[in-house]
Amino acid sequence: MQREIHEFANWKLGPAAEAADDLPLLAEVDVVVVGGGAAGVAAATVAAEAGRSVLLVEKYGFCGGAAVAGMSGTICGSYLASEHDKPSDRVVEGFTGRFRAELLAGGGLTAPQKYGKTYTEAHDPLVWKEAADDLLATAGARVLLHTAVVGVLLDGDRHQGVVLESNAGRSIVRARRTIDASGDGAVVARAGLGTYFGADGAIQNPTMFFRVANIDEARFLDFYGADTICPPNVSSAIEAARGDGLDLPRSHIWIFTTPRPGELLVNATRLSGQDGRMLNVIDPEDFTWAETAGRRQVREYTRFLRRHIPGCEDAYVVDTGTEAGIRQTRSIVGTETLRNDDVLACRKRSDGIVRSPWPIELHSGDRPKLHWLLDDFYEVPYATLVPARGENIIVAGRCLSAEHEALASARVTAQCFEYGHAAAVATTISLEQEIDYRSIDGTIVRKTMRDNGSLL
Repeated sequence: MQREIHEFANWKLGPAAEAADDLPLLAEVDVVVVGGGAAGVAAATVAAEAGRSVLLVEKYGFCGGAAVAGMSGTICGSYLASEHDKPSDRVVEGFTGRFRAELLAGGGLTAPQKYGKTYTEAHDPLVWKEAADDLLATAGARVLLHTAVVGVLLDGDRHQGVVLESNAGRSIVRARRTIDASGDGAVVARAGLGTYFGADGAIQNPTMFFRVANIDEARFLDFYGADTICPPNVSSAIEAARGDGLDLPRSHIWIFTTPRPGELLVNATRLSGQDGRMLNVIDPEDFTWAETAGRRQVREYTRFLRRHIPGCEDAYVVDTGTEAGIRQTRSIVGTETLRNDDVLACRKRSDGIVRSPWPIELHSGDRPKLHWLLDDFYEVPYATLVPARGENIIVAGRCLSAEHEALASARVTAQCFEYGHAAAVATTISLEQEIDYRSIDGTIVRKTMRDNGSLL
């Protein structure tokens, strides 16, 4: 049975909230962005480029979120799915295209790699960090790394800033607008606003990505093939090795080449509780189990690669993610919700702020479930980023308001960059016109994003 985790979702100000007025004031800014993943970097960069004072707060010593700390390692969601055996034109640009160009300039992005019926590109995590650093610095955004948000400042439902904690102690930041790019809806939840978990509490499994080096790429590719989704003979080999005693819970794995010669990025693990139950990494005990179990599975899958996959005989583990790869935790109760039918029907919207051609990619159980959107895409409406309650706050990233299967498509990296782009554009409008996010016409956000280079 899934353990109760609602207590973690209902914190308001957190420890020392009652004494917030006694804490030192660290900064007063137009915009505080919480989280430095794809959505947060986009939001902070675009808002700062619009002339706003911006503070980005990130708990790790680098930006990257799930792409770097979780080592998801690919920019998914840019290419149409098709029965054709070659990359189609990209259908997502805007800030996504800007960041992609930065990665290419730094030698940190592969050519498109086949992923079933679509294509993706793998990036170098160090180049990702450096690209984020450069974009934020050039835009003039202030960045605080190694800093966590432990509470929020509220006047009723109106957000007025956040409570921070670092090794220097606690302080407060007063902000006219807040962008929750935490990925977990952490700021929204701490304010006691509406959030939920997947379908009646059921969410997607986390995973532990890892990289292996000392690969003979030519021999590996000759055996494995060009598709990053493993062929049937590899799945059969995993099942046989499982019978020989290796702990390999997932038979259907994905392996990508990386920008570094002789290196592979592997997505193979399946993380669940000791009793087989679903993990929810909002709960720190579940998160701890995911980390430790994930590292054990990484060693087992590496043994499998060395023993059974040509070109991998001398492979060794370079690293795992700084944290388990998180696909889903909280979603906000939004002003509007992306529905499963919106995705299946490839519905276009006059207030759409990003295209998504990515399949419904649902990770639950032994084998991921894929539903392809062939030669088409849907658009995510602006209001899915706007909480139904609360003022002066908008979200960016995978915690947008979406039904379970819809989120399994909408959560990926190319779209997250554009959610941050949209949140920054809406924030600029909100500040300029002194209106709340719910009063903003999504078609205006869309037009501004199109003027910025988004394909809409």
